[in-house]
Amino acid sequence: MRHSTFFRFLLISTFFFGGIAAQAAPLASAARTAIPAEIQQIIEVDYRRLNASPAAMALKARVMPEQLQQLETSLRSVGIQPESDIETLTFASFRTANKSLRMVGIAQGDFSTQKILLRMKKQKIVPEKYRTALIYPMGGGSAMTLLDNSTMLFGEPRAVKAAVRARDGEAPTLNSNGRMTDLISGVDSGTVWSVLDAEGTQNMMHSALGEASGLAEYEVVRKRLLGSRYSMDFSNGVNFDMDVITPDTFSAATLSALFQAGILYRKSSARGVERIALDSMAVNSSSGNTRVHFKTDDKNFESLIQSDLFAAVAK
Repeated sequence: MRHSTFFRFLLISTFFFGGIAAQAAPLASAARTAIPAEIQQIIEVDYRRLNASPAAMALKARVMPEQLQQLETSLRSVGIQPESDIETLTFASFRTANKSLRMVGIAQGDFSTQKILLRMKKQKIVPEKYRTALIYPMGGGSAMTLLDNSTMLFGEPRAVKAAVRARDGEAPTLNSNGRMTDLISGVDSGTVWSVLDAEGTQNMMHSALGEASGLAEYEVVRKRLLGSRYSMDFSNGVNFDMDVITPDTFSAATLSALFQAGILYRKSSARGVERIALDSMAVNSSSGNTRVHFKTDDKNFESLIQSDLFAAVAK
């Protein structure tokens, strides 16, 4: 397992950025009905708490991707202050009929829809009428529409239109995808949570395992990875838990053994912040699930994300 595998694993798993303290709400019905059924990944974040957690803010500042920067800029352009107006952000990537991936975001909060619409009118921004929705252009090539008085749907215009079709009953929604809704039910009370489908999990695990993904044992279990889910919390240090779902005990135990072997191998030569990270990681299996657990205190975590090694992996 390469020296950066652990750090890359955390970055891949947390996708945009890490967790925040306090309890996030389950995925709201307005969001569920606007997410198409062929989901690759859903991530929900208690965005308001993000700004109350120094450790979470440090992680966000270190790995904040361009997409999130563009989102915050776009929200401000329509009169929304993300730090105070947004309660939760949901990101959903889904597959289209031709198997390409699209992504939509759903922001829920206390923002005033009337204020947003007045700002649009003052800026002479003309919406496109699409089915039952008014879709407004935003900065950076994005578009947005209001699902109700506290819910905004945004993203690349074609993705937004696909979500509107699902919301209007013209395409299956998340609620019809039993496997993904089952995954959600296991983590949706978490602070930050995410679910990933089988194909996405296989790709993620290939990257996370590094050289270990080339072993014969991994090839045996690769196609038996059914999905994964994680939650992350900053309320008492940093806690990260991820379950990789397989159909049987043997597959879960094999995957767990691959992780454990890689950790032991790296511990033999790890020093400094890498050693701290590896010592904070545990892997086990139960029934058909492989669980990865990471726990450390705020001080060690901030040292980790400020390290040159973390910076190299985060690029």
